[in-house]
Amino acid sequence: MSLKRALLATALVSAPLLASISTASAQPVTGLYIGVGAGANWVNNPAKVDLSGDVQAGNFGLPENTRINNVGKLNFDLGWTGVASIGWGFGNGFRAEIEGNFRENQVDSIRGFGLAPVGRTGGFQRTYGVMANVFYDFDFANFGLGQSIFQPYVGVGAGYAWTDWGNIRGQSANGLVIHSNDDNGQFAYQGIVGVATPLTWLGVTGLTLTAEYRFFGTLQPEQFTTISTPQGQVVSAGKVESDNYNHSVLLGVRYALFQPPPAPPPVVAAPPTAAPAPAPARTYLVFFDWDRADLTTRAREIISEAAQNSRRVQATRIEVAGHADRSGTPQYNQRLSERRAQAVAAELVAQGISRNEISVTAFGESRPLVPTADGVREPQNRRVEIVLR
Repeated sequence: MSLKRALLATALVSAPLLASISTASAQPVTGLYIGVGAGANWVNNPAKVDLSGDVQAGNFGLPENTRINNVGKLNFDLGWTGVASIGWGFGNGFRAEIEGNFRENQVDSIRGFGLAPVGRTGGFQRTYGVMANVFYDFDFANFGLGQSIFQPYVGVGAGYAWTDWGNIRGQSANGLVIHSNDDNGQFAYQGIVGVATPLTWLGVTGLTLTAEYRFFGTLQPEQFTTISTPQGQVVSAGKVESDNYNHSVLLGVRYALFQPPPAPPPVVAAPPTAAPAPAPARTYLVFFDWDRADLTTRAREIISEAAQNSRRVQATRIEVAGHADRSGTPQYNQRLSERRAQAVAAELVAQGISRNEISVTAFGESRPLVPTADGVREPQNRRVEIVLR
């Protein structure tokens, strides 16, 4: 019996939370936002290392300005990465941001360089830089799939990054020691795919959880490297170029500082079991598809209900007001709201209402039901209001 009570109590406590999660839907990011993320980083193994041709004395025993591909290979252990960003959402799915990033991986093995098998390896490759990124967030509603708590996104970025070989070293079986402790900056680029889900059920508008994959690469950095005897005598020295390709999987959070609150979900109250019929409503909302002024089947049903109830409440005047969202220019939206209002008025006349009893006005985008930024497609603002006076 106690187990049943515990399960019932858990269900009662979690029901409001589950309901709030189910009603939360992803919104286009509007205005200033900040984000952070962290996760795992893989360096593309093995990372090939070439002689750069820009060398100092010794040149690994090769003539000056000589380049040999694949002179060595580095393998790295699984490492970690972290990013922080500040950006701006334009309210239409596009975002732009500036990002700082850091990656670190430990050397696992070193091969090549004309050395016998290399052991006793150590050191780290660290990459850090600044990137400018552009993103597009997909809205399922634009594809006729309805609202969703998940919002996939894609992005690309370009910037500058420094690759630091921190005390990378190894000793071959014949005693020779390879060593590098140098850094070099190069052009960097990345591609990003991810998915976001809002955390508005925590009571914070604009807070979003993100999960993403990133491919991050740079042009080949050049690091000064030496091969020396155990006594420290340099046998060969020069700069080498290495591949630097990274695969990262991150979890993060994003917070839009001035995100408008989501539209409240419609509340449907169950009618009482024994109560008189409710009085007819005096205000009716007719909604339209994006950039459309034609009436849907549901719109015609609402207009028919308004026409019937106008006789029951003995209305002397019926006000019809057209509205539009902010996804077009004000001039276009004014004309669109007029077409919507005229379409509703014509349907009222078809339902038996005298045209003299109807007054038609149009407000364009000036009186939104849900305030939004310019360019946002908001379904609740694409409407005609019918008021019985």
